[in-house]
Amino acid sequence: MTTSPNVPIEPRVDDPHTFELSSHVTDSAEDVHVGLTLDAVRPPSEEEILKVENLTVEFPTEDGVVHAVRGVSYTLREREVLGIVGESGSGKSVSSLAVMGLLPRSARIKGRILFRGDDMLKMSARKQRGLRGRKIAMVFQDPMTALNPVYTIGDQLAEAVLAHELMPRKTALARAKEMLDLVGIPQAEARLRSYPHEFSGGMRQRAMIAMAVINNPDVIIADEPTTALDVTVQAQILEKLLEVKDAVNAAIVLITHDLGVIAGMAHRVLVMYAGRPVELGDTDPVFEEPRMPYTAGLLGSIPSLDKGSGSARLRPIKGTPPSLINLPTGCPFSPRCPLATDVCRSSEPPLAETDSGGHYAACHHWDRLAAAEDPTEFFRTESETVA
Repeated sequence: MTTSPNVPIEPRVDDPHTFELSSHVTDSAEDVHVGLTLDAVRPPSEEEILKVENLTVEFPTEDGVVHAVRGVSYTLREREVLGIVGESGSGKSVSSLAVMGLLPRSARIKGRILFRGDDMLKMSARKQRGLRGRKIAMVFQDPMTALNPVYTIGDQLAEAVLAHELMPRKTALARAKEMLDLVGIPQAEARLRSYPHEFSGGMRQRAMIAMAVINNPDVIIADEPTTALDVTVQAQILEKLLEVKDAVNAAIVLITHDLGVIAGMAHRVLVMYAGRPVELGDTDPVFEEPRMPYTAGLLGSIPSLDKGSGSARLRPIKGTPPSLINLPTGCPFSPRCPLATDVCRSSEPPLAETDSGGHYAACHHWDRLAAAEDPTEFFRTESETVA
């Protein structure tokens, strides 16, 4: 059972229905469970499991070539959580489907995807199938449609085991029960005989996590694992992912558009825009001192509880992401960027290290963001400017 965050209990002033709370009630409020955080789980090791180098994915269409992914590079260590964030269409899911080997044959894939030193793009289809689901697993985006509606949960979990190991079906079902227990589904043995439509959205997502970890993978790719779930269930699913990460000693690639999820879940963050990485670094420095205007714009569009209601105006990023078929010349963010100059419109900046070690940004003017006390101020609305 997941409890609420630690919130102080105080009686309302001048309320006729207010009653005095006993001291043991208010004291116990301080001991309420606050949810699992990165500080409470095992830290990453130095062992490198996955390395993506200059990954490029293109899709030929009748209208032209879609440049879905352009030069994505990152590394992933054992037990590390890497967050990939960006707007819809930025290439987050496509880059991970390329790692899984699940893109259609029409896709043109270049670069290298090294799993423990072996290039997956040069592997045979049979060897890729041996890795997929066993060493690298994926929690797909929509829990409502990812499961087969005509097979029981137990059959689908057992199939994930039997596809990679020879064992009696009874043994595979026993492991499936263990995984349902691990992800917190009550009455796991009985639930093995249930069909997906008998599960709620949160339970289906837990079942998807159970399927992903049933073979003790080294890497778990979670693509929007909390989509279409309410806030309480989202928190439970994310906490369960951290628990499972330590239970099977896996690393996680967490794909989302929710910066709040990244802030609480990821050791490092990769920000993507128009198919390419535009900022990369440890989560806290990237969020506290962004060096790319797009990242600052994303942070400025999030409601803040630290400011008073009178000054807590959201600062949206004007405009829309560019077409991946007809990308603008220069920096693809320049049509929406308040810092854009002629050099931005003529040349696309490389992803380069900024003023702090390990913090990379693709921006000609990252130094202006570094000098600003509040980087989101560049996205002030017209009403704020007038005021």
